[in-house]
Amino acid sequence: MSQHAARPLDVAVVTYDARPAPTDDDLLLVHALSARGARVDARPWSDPDARWSRYDAVVVRSCWDYFLRPAEFHAWLDRLERDGATVHNPVPTLRWNADKRYLRDLEARGVPVVPTYWVPRGSTISLGEVRRRTGWPELVVKPAVSGGAHRTWRSSHSAAGDDARLAESAAECEMMVQPMLAEIEREGEWSLHFFDGAFSHAIVKRPRAGDFRVQLEHGGSVVSVDPTAELIEAARRAIDAAPNAGEPPLYARVDGCVVNGAFVLMELELLEPALSLAWADGAADRLADALLRRLG
Repeated sequence: MSQHAARPLDVAVVTYDARPAPTDDDLLLVHALSARGARVDARPWSDPDARWSRYDAVVVRSCWDYFLRPAEFHAWLDRLERDGATVHNPVPTLRWNADKRYLRDLEARGVPVVPTYWVPRGSTISLGEVRRRTGWPELVVKPAVSGGAHRTWRSSHSAAGDDARLAESAAECEMMVQPMLAEIEREGEWSLHFFDGAFSHAIVKRPRAGDFRVQLEHGGSVVSVDPTAELIEAARRAIDAAPNAGEPPLYARVDGCVVNGAFVLMELELLEPALSLAWADGAADRLADALLRRLG
């Protein structure tokens, strides 16, 4: 018999200060867990009164200001680890995934990723020099620690002030420069979702006309899609290449695009991805069941 059989399971869904309640999408997970007898609390990660170790599971969902408060966020991760909280995904995974330099690790393990020119903190390199070294005419520039296209912009040859903008950003943190992929504008960005290592569902996100950002808050659009077996397997290989503690992450979102017929990874989201649960029948149930299996 499960050690939890005599009482309801207590689950914390981690949010952030600007929206302490679960997102509309994550409410589907809350409802699915509640329907299975769990007691669910929503708490911002920075809540000073939270006792995270008292929960049977702490499920990190919408900590969407972590990149604005990185020192505090990593201190919170340290606290979770020190207090012995049961966290999904595990703290080492969250810590690794909080900085997009993880793409270097995945590339070194054979995962095809979008080419990236890394600009170290404090560098004064110009985007013209980056273009000369890479041959990429259209660029996308972003911080290595960021989310939701925060401080991300597109640079063309004619863009004035971009070098000053890069220098200002690089004075604060490491930056990434990538080629602008025409496939994003033409066909969109794939997001494939996995729960406990099993494929659940996929969507394609497309930018609005004249933009390159696919997020809904920037005018992007979403459609539910059925990926090929080859795409699913390519996404699974990216998950398998991530560090783990002997089991797959509870949740993973694999973002990428198809270039010359092959899937190229843009991001492997293991920290706080929106999971588009509303876009697939049964997705919230599959995630709830995956969590409860781990706790059973």
